[in-house]
Amino acid sequence: MNGKFVMLSSALLLSVAVFAQKKELKAADKAAKSGDMKEVLAVLKTAEPLMANATDEEKAQALFLKANAYLDFVDKKVDTEANMKLAADAYKELIAAEKASGKLKYSAQAATSITKIRNLLINSGVAATKANNNIEGAQKLHEAYLLDKKDTIYLYYAASTYVSAKDYDKAMELYTELKKLNYSGKGKEFLAVSKVNGEETAFASAAERDKAVKLGTHEKPRTEEIPSKRGEIYKNMALILVEKGQIAEAKQAVADAVKANPEDTSLKLTEANLYLQTKDFDKYKQIITEVLAKNPNDAGLVYNLGVIAASNNNNEEAEKYYKKAVELKPDYLNAYINLAVLKLQNEKVLIEEMNKLGTSDKDTKRYDVLKKKREDLFRSTLPYLKKAYELDPENADIIKTLSGVYGALEMTAEKNALKAKMKK
Repeated sequence: MNGKFVMLSSALLLSVAVFAQKKELKAADKAAKSGDMKEVLAVLKTAEPLMANATDEEKAQALFLKANAYLDFVDKKVDTEANMKLAADAYKELIAAEKASGKLKYSAQAATSITKIRNLLINSGVAATKANNNIEGAQKLHEAYLLDKKDTIYLYYAASTYVSAKDYDKAMELYTELKKLNYSGKGKEFLAVSKVNGEETAFASAAERDKAVKLGTHEKPRTEEIPSKRGEIYKNMALILVEKGQIAEAKQAVADAVKANPEDTSLKLTEANLYLQTKDFDKYKQIITEVLAKNPNDAGLVYNLGVIAASNNNNEEAEKYYKKAVELKPDYLNAYINLAVLKLQNEKVLIEEMNKLGTSDKDTKRYDVLKKKREDLFRSTLPYLKKAYELDPENADIIKTLSGVYGALEMTAEKNALKAKMKK
């Protein structure tokens, strides 16, 4: 009799527990429908000891209610960062649980909410980066990647932002992950200008962009080639190693990358730049010669050679490459801009000397010589700025610089005409 009584009592206790957990879930669901998310979390907290005996469906419902409550706090901007993470974790746990049980009741809604959180993280990360809060920006971009590891571009952005923040250890960690994934980032970007705000919009595919153009919401469609980012990734990895005094390791890392990706020109440029920075000029020239021999008419490659030369203060060589780039590609906007930048860099030295001069006859004569040199400098810059403006008439930096040069050369009519165009 006693044995039967114990078994009956156990069954009775289990029945009470099942009833209790259903009651708590019902109460949490009711609180959610009334918008009382604090109550939802409080009820679910009370129900936690009972959930061990819950069915898969009940466990999934509890996770869904919990995640929704945290996301509601995010929407209301209540402790946003913490609640965003708690919501994402709960949604991921829910999806994993439903996948294991094979009963996918809430997974689609959970996936949609994760995408929403991910977009919030991306937007917040970009905003933080623009405000020069690079550590926060990098952390959020990395969190966005962790929510969807298929979209590796945000792992790349996070690594680059850690470099800007000078957190080289974290940057190296993420770059190493990109290396393991053999990430290149090479592809195409499908763009068109919105008729609503005049801004260029990126589309996921050419078909999607062309549809928007056909519907009349966008215009001026164009496709832009996205170059491989491997060169930049390995360049930054090498620079971090150089910063740590590990020169041999840096050279080996880039050499390994070149060997694994022999057709990726950006890596050869990275290798060349590394030897240039470590003052191994013979090796640098050897690599550059090899690269140019394979791609003599590649305007982008020639332009990048100019960037490498300029970054190492070899302005004469940089100018040669930029001029060659525009010879190969007459509408190469960045080459014209960089030619202007190269020229204008020399103004600082002239201004500094002019400001130090006194009022003696000797100083006055020297001032006139320097003034003439400055005017000649501006005149030599003018063709590049005018061409850059012709290619990109909405570029505020080009307009500002061109206007400044017109002013310095006392070209009042040209400056006023430029100003009048901007008002239209």
